Amino acid sequence: MAKKKQSAETSGPKEFDVMSYLRRDLFPHFLCPGCGHGIALRALMWAAHELGLDKDKIAIVSGIGCSGRLGAYVDANTFHTTHGRPLAYATGLKLARPDLHVIVITGDGDCLAIGGNHLIHACRRNLDITCMMLNNEVYGMTGGQVSPTTSQDRYTTTTPTGNTEATFDSCKLAEAAGASFVGREVTVQTPTLKNLLKDAIDHKGFSFVEVISDCTEIYGRKNDLGNSPEMILSQKSQMRPDSYGGVIVDEPFRPNALPTGVLTRSDRAEYGETYRSTMASSKKGA
Repeated sequence: MAKKKQSAETSGPKEFDVMSYLRRDLFPHFLCPGCGHGIALRALMWAAHELGLDKDKIAIVSGIGCSGRLGAYVDANTFHTTHGRPLAYATGLKLARPDLHVIVITGDGDCLAIGGNHLIHACRRNLDITCMMLNNEVYGMTGGQVSPTTSQDRYTTTTPTGNTEATFDSCKLAEAAGASFVGREVTVQTPTLKNLLKDAIDHKGFSFVEVISDCTEIYGRKNDLGNSPEMILSQKSQMRPDSYGGVIVDEPFRPNALPTGVLTRSDRAEYGETYRSTMASSKKGA
């Protein structure tokens, strides 16, 4: 199956200016100093710029949490939905408006806990949606509770003696559920993250990108991970080649080794096209 054609929607200026993609009247933003979510948003807008996407054809759908607030800052079509449901809203939107570039911004709690069922079925259907999941291992906005990706032995407000639960590997989950594009990157590798997001948006089918972000003010403080610069720079520590051709990130930021880069890419029927073809054939036979 061929990739999406690079449309001549807009060529855009040669120089990337992130503020040209943001709603300036909403500044100053709400993010804590050192939070990785702002870097991830910048990488996403940089990817859209290099792809030449028309802002009027971009639809950002977000849920609840620190990640969910990011969509409000984007100068495009934006939808702030209910907790755990951005993929459900995005599914209806993409089916109704297949001409839009539908991008979901979600968090590890929003996507994998209350929204886990929606993620599984979005992967299974393979509708042409890009899902960027920001993983900071905690419910940062609502008090710092444990999330499905909180590393074992880490402290949160609901695990005062350390987390005893095993964590989700969200990329393996997405791959097993049928996502035709799966990738992971750390925020400190911003140009690499931008390129990964470009590939994800350009892919025809459901794309899932996990972004290893960080919560400096709640998760970092509680687990003595250092100040903001130390915490984000520690993402780059002890990196070595792995079987995926990417890198593995170890301690001190992540106790478990995590491969990065494009982890899965396959071509299979995109759900929207299949659905519309079936409906057209049904009408002809009626």
